[in-house]
Amino acid sequence: MTNETELLARITVRSDVFGGKPIIRDMRMAVEHVLGMLAAGDTVPTILSEYPFLEAEDIQACLVFAYRSLAGEQVYERLAVRSAP
Repeated sequence: MTNETELLARITVRSDVFGGKPIIRDMRMAVEHVLGMLAAGDTVPTILSEYPFLEAEDIQACLVFAYRSLAGEQVYERLAVRSAP
């Protein structure tokens, strides 16, 4: 199983993508979008079939990010921040 540090490394921030919101693996897939799908009742297999470029660990990373953020940790500041290419 992947540890939380490795999972959080999948979450990045790019100032040129979605206004600097956290995204998955530097792609145009916002963490909040994945969390919204889960909150709406979509299952992990459903999300993975609809977005084949995602991996199960990406979804787990979103959950870890949300948990750590709500727990009051300064997760956002520790994300890999990339500038526009």
